[in-house]
Amino acid sequence: MSGQNRDLLLDVRHLQVYFPIRRGLMKKVVGHVHAVEDVSFTVRRKEVFALVGESGCGKSTTGSAILRLIEPTGGQVFFNGENLSALSEEQLRLKRRDMQFIFQNPYASLNPRMNVWQLLSEPLRVHFDLSQEELRARVGEMLTLIGMTPDQLERYPHQFSGGQKQRISIARALITHPSFVVADEPVSALDVSIQAQILNLMMELQQEMELSLVFISHDLNVVRHLSNRVGVMYLGSLMETGNTEDVYRHPVHPYTQALLSAVPSHDPLHKSKHIILEGDVPNPADPPSGCPFHTRCARCTARCREERPELREIAPDHFAACHQV
Repeated sequence: MSGQNRDLLLDVRHLQVYFPIRRGLMKKVVGHVHAVEDVSFTVRRKEVFALVGESGCGKSTTGSAILRLIEPTGGQVFFNGENLSALSEEQLRLKRRDMQFIFQNPYASLNPRMNVWQLLSEPLRVHFDLSQEELRARVGEMLTLIGMTPDQLERYPHQFSGGQKQRISIARALITHPSFVVADEPVSALDVSIQAQILNLMMELQQEMELSLVFISHDLNVVRHLSNRVGVMYLGSLMETGNTEDVYRHPVHPYTQALLSAVPSHDPLHKSKHIILEGDVPNPADPPSGCPFHTRCARCTARCREERPELREIAPDHFAACHQV
């Protein structure tokens, strides 16, 4: 096995997620929402791979489909060389101790009827056969890592602030010591003053526990700070992927260029030209032919309207789906 293959933890191949549209008394399927369309990417060990794009572009659906929280319509997901799509429910349950999900909204993801001890010990009870002493040791260790104290174990979610709730959500995801985590916009529901604390905590834990992370966000400044590589999504498809600094410094896809032009600069002397996209995002229930972005692209040609571009390497480890590149 080559060194590159040994470093590969997650391999997503041609992932598709369609949601049926049902109408009438008999709930007949009359169409499908193309939420994710032919998405492929890889995540290496100890790497942070970010998925970015506008709201509704399919980022969260992609993250959920990777772990089969939503069943994919098509494609394959390989984790440590094993095809997750082919696993039975019981085999997948055993795998979940090594793959976890941090949800966007801690107010909804934490059971209000369970205290912190129950929330953190439950994953250990499900996946491991531990004594009470071992349970308390593992929970205590995780509390220390997230900056909380044992006297808070008997408290319920409503007794904590939003930032503390998200710390508990992160602890619950990491307490089984997974090697891979999907974090779905983990700070978007928090106040700006709390976001930096949670992001710093996540990066400390990622390095300390040597996690591989798929970080889903629409905040391009956060993504640049946190990620090693980035994938830009539009209308359920990947437009561009590559090393984060390469993509930010030298974006080649027109959509990536438009997204980055809208990022505010912290330098008052820096003036960037904003790229204004015309029109609206197409309906995912009736996606356009050819390139998904051609209806809003100033560089569109007849080929773009007819032929769907594939992700191709335009520089080392830098890929773009554009006929004009």
